[in-house]
Amino acid sequence: MFAEPTLFIRKPHYMKPVFFSLAVLLSISISSAGEKAHNTLTDAEKSAGWKLLFDGKTTKGWRKYGSSEFPNQGWKVENGTLHKVANVRGGDIMTVDTYENYEFSWEWKLLKGGNNGVKYFIIPERKATVGHEYQMIDDATVKDGYSATASFYLVAKPIADKPLKPMGEWQHSKIVVDGNHVEHWLNGQKVLEYECGGDPVMSRVPQTKFKKWPGFGKKVKGHILLTDHKDPCWYRNVKIRVIR
Repeated sequence: MFAEPTLFIRKPHYMKPVFFSLAVLLSISISSAGEKAHNTLTDAEKSAGWKLLFDGKTTKGWRKYGSSEFPNQGWKVENGTLHKVANVRGGDIMTVDTYENYEFSWEWKLLKGGNNGVKYFIIPERKATVGHEYQMIDDATVKDGYSATASFYLVAKPIADKPLKPMGEWQHSKIVVDGNHVEHWLNGQKVLEYECGGDPVMSRVPQTKFKKWPGFGKKVKGHILLTDHKDPCWYRNVKIRVIR
């Protein structure tokens, strides 16, 4: 007797590469799913009260200083960033809303030799873009800590060994305002803290250009402002959480 023949199907030679490609795509997909998208909030951040101040697509929530409109030049939304265009002056931009006690968090990037800054406590009574400034700059261009990155510009120095990354890389900064207490953070580390109206601040102000503005150095409720320097600068993941 003859054994019943066994059916044999030869697998096409292209099957293995196809399965391998699917595996690679699946691996990439799983890896990407674990990364947080820019200009978005996690559920935990939403529960904690964080709100986006830049959605990566529009300039909603911002206006030019001294105007109700956003500048028509000098600033643009580009590849999910708010880009300060080099050598095109459009004017400083500030939040439409005012804030009193909050955490303000943002990521920024400057090129070699670049200079920019975030100002807070901006009020119309001063009739100028004068406020406390979180300095953003290439530290290789500064002479002392009073004008270094993360300083309270001209008034208070950050720690000397702060974790500043090379220019051209993304930096993460945060300002905390809680009552009179203010903190400046850089790349996950607190690098400066001071008290509004405190002796170290108020004794330093007369030695700066801010001496002509009465009350400078004290706490006020105001706007947050991004400065218009000639140098290019990029922002993303701009958000705020009101403390109380």
